[in-house]
Amino acid sequence: MAFSRSIAQSDPPRSPREVQPTMYDLPSEDPEEPGLPDEFHLLQPQLLSLTFQPPTYPADQIFTASDLNLYYDLRRTWYKRPDWFAVVGIPRLYEERHLRLSYVMWQEGVRPIVAVELLSAGTQAEDLGQTSRTPEQPPTKWQVYEQILGIPYYVVFDRYSDRLRAFQLVSDRYQELNLSEPRIWMPTLNLGLGLWEGEYQGIHRPWLRWYDAKQNWVSTEVEAERQKAEQAEHRAEQERQRAEQEHQRAERLAARLKALGIDPDA
Repeated sequence: MAFSRSIAQSDPPRSPREVQPTMYDLPSEDPEEPGLPDEFHLLQPQLLSLTFQPPTYPADQIFTASDLNLYYDLRRTWYKRPDWFAVVGIPRLYEERHLRLSYVMWQEGVRPIVAVELLSAGTQAEDLGQTSRTPEQPPTKWQVYEQILGIPYYVVFDRYSDRLRAFQLVSDRYQELNLSEPRIWMPTLNLGLGLWEGEYQGIHRPWLRWYDAKQNWVSTEVEAERQKAEQAEHRAEQERQRAEQEHQRAERLAARLKALGIDPDA
């Protein structure tokens, strides 16, 4: 089939990154929703969940989610969809047996302790509380997190500038924390969130990652297993070196005894 019109090309052709549409340009099946999340919006929440290990809560009392409907208004069934959020002190499974299909505040009764938004051009104003709504319209994410749910910590990250900003709920209003470095310590969790430069899923860049009270980045299970294997290999090498040193000492002693006319095997 021939196209009815030609498509103008530049010379040299522009890169696909410049001309191809992004998820923010294309609609989804729901005309009010953008396209599916890009790869960063998939990978970054994964790393947050893998390293979110508050020492004061067992694993089965920690729930994390990404891009999951968070229902906060029973009468109108309004919801927000955080890029990532965490709740502690509740069973990881709904009714201790089901994976959640959503998080319904009036059923769960426990608010998230931290929410994270990954800024994009289309959502930045709402995420930072720079937009307003009429009483008939659903409130913004900022309003819901601050005034309705009262989420203690709200973190926003701009991956284009690698800027990390954090807000803490003080007297029912968010106050921005003055960060001397890109790290936020959360005493109630005995855990901190910071910007880690490293490789995750084959991509090297700054990533949001949790760290412990000793300022060490929390390891994922894969990393922990690899570290154990490396430590075991290191111990085995030390044992091999010690055995070799003992063997060399024994040979030197045998040589001295022979020099004195003494049979070392006698």
